[in-house]
Amino acid sequence: MRRATAAAILLLRFFWQVLVSGFTTAGIVVRRGPPPPAGLIRMEYAPMSETGTVLLGCMVTLTPGTTVIDIDLDRHEMLLHLLDLSDAEATVASIRQKFELYLTPLFGLPED
Repeated sequence: MRRATAAAILLLRFFWQVLVSGFTTAGIVVRRGPPPPAGLIRMEYAPMSETGTVLLGCMVTLTPGTTVIDIDLDRHEMLLHLLDLSDAEATVASIRQKFELYLTPLFGLPED
């Protein structure tokens, strides 16, 4: 994939995710009944430069409902706080599909 194409798709997907996640988060906040479980998970990410890793962390944090707590550059792992932990695997899959997939052509490193 060409770098310009990856950058354009990444930008569009990011803005779309911010919008969708904003509505989802608002729904969680205003709904009646007990809130969904919130909590921490670890997510491995593809090998990429420090710049790419920081950009991924920023994009995840700026998406409502998710926050990066810590980044381990050596282990390629992020500690995330999720507002709704009930489907954590889907959240991680979404981050990989919508952000990481397009960041790796821009900032990816060859795997060891």
